[in-house]
Amino acid sequence: MTEFLQENYRYLIAFHLIFAFAWMAGMFYLPRLYVYHAEIGPHTPQSETFKVMERRLLRLIINPAMIGTWLFGLTMIFGAGIVDLSTAGWLHVKLMLLLILSAFHGYLARWRRDFEHDRNKHSPKFYRTVNEIPTVLLIGIVLMAVVRPF
Repeated sequence: MTEFLQENYRYLIAFHLIFAFAWMAGMFYLPRLYVYHAEIGPHTPQSETFKVMERRLLRLIINPAMIGTWLFGLTMIFGAGIVDLSTAGWLHVKLMLLLILSAFHGYLARWRRDFEHDRNKHSPKFYRTVNEIPTVLLIGIVLMAVVRPF
C-alpha cells in the first residue's frame, strides 16, 4: 500500500489541496454570515434564511471538506511515508495550527447552534473580529508547508 501511495503522491497532494480550499472558503464565509445574522437579530424571516444557509454551509461543505483535508493530509504523512517526522519541525507547527483551525471550526459549529436556537450571545463586531482567525492561521499553515523553515 505504501508503494501505491508513493506512486500517486501528487494525487494525494491535489485532493488534499482541493479539500483544504473548500474548507477555507467555508471558514471565511461562515463568520461573515454570522455578522449579518447578528445584525438583524432573531425571530425575523431573514434570520430563518440565515439559519438555513449556515446549516447547509457547515454540514454540506465545511464539515466534509475538513474531514477530506485531514484524511488526505494524514495519508500523505503516515501512509506514503514521505516525511521524516523526526526532522520535520515545520510539519509539527503546521499540525498545531491545523488543530487550532479545527478547534475554531468547532466554535463555529457551536455558534451556529446558538443562532439556530435564537441564543446568539455575540455582537456583529465580535464575528467581524473572529473572521480574521482563519486568515492568520492559513498564512502560518501555507508558510510552513511551502517554505519549511525548520
